[in-house]
Amino acid sequence: MQMEVMDHEAVRAAAAKGDAHLGVAAGLGLLLDELAHGVLILGPDARVLHANHAARQELARRHLPAVGHRLLEALRAQEGQALQDVLHRGMLGKRSLVTLALGEGPALPLAVVPLKADGPGRGVALVFSRAAVCDSLMLCFFARCHGLTPTEELVLGILCQGCSAPEVAARLEVAVSTVRSHVRSLCAKTRSSGVRELVKRVSLLPPVAPPLWHEPVH
Repeated sequence: MQMEVMDHEAVRAAAAKGDAHLGVAAGLGLLLDELAHGVLILGPDARVLHANHAARQELARRHLPAVGHRLLEALRAQEGQALQDVLHRGMLGKRSLVTLALGEGPALPLAVVPLKADGPGRGVALVFSRAAVCDSLMLCFFARCHGLTPTEELVLGILCQGCSAPEVAARLEVAVSTVRSHVRSLCAKTRSSGVRELVKRVSLLPPVAPPLWHEPVH
């Protein structure tokens, strides 16, 4: 059941050998790493089999390990019985939502998704919540795809937090007319009729991250 992320060369090699199962597993691993949401795959023994890039980034920010039993040991020290109950329900095939205190920072809502296995027992996936309605990674992807400037991306991000043009101007310490100029440019570049439509489009984006994963995690 263990899932290891393979690079593109490994995926092509698997396909060339006609190993369909290996190719699918490799492709799923690569897909997980493209998601802007953190995903942890745990085996029947609750050992972390795979943490996608977004999960590793989030765990690094919270100063938690993301491999083997070390993560579970760190979480058990904080959550104890609550974590055990969540994993037990998952192993029994029951989905659940839970909010856990993971390392440093605010508590993180998680979806616990049971995973069927070919052998005895089953694993679970822990799917991290979005940081905001308009996730910063998806917003960055959207900005790149539409050729937005860094300032336009910044303005859009603040608009997505529910701020009005005057509130955006106050936060950026610029004139309201400057913000409105940026909004007109945003709507033109994205072919949106107005701020409401633009924010709605960003909030409904697929959870795909921009190609930033080559950057080191600090």
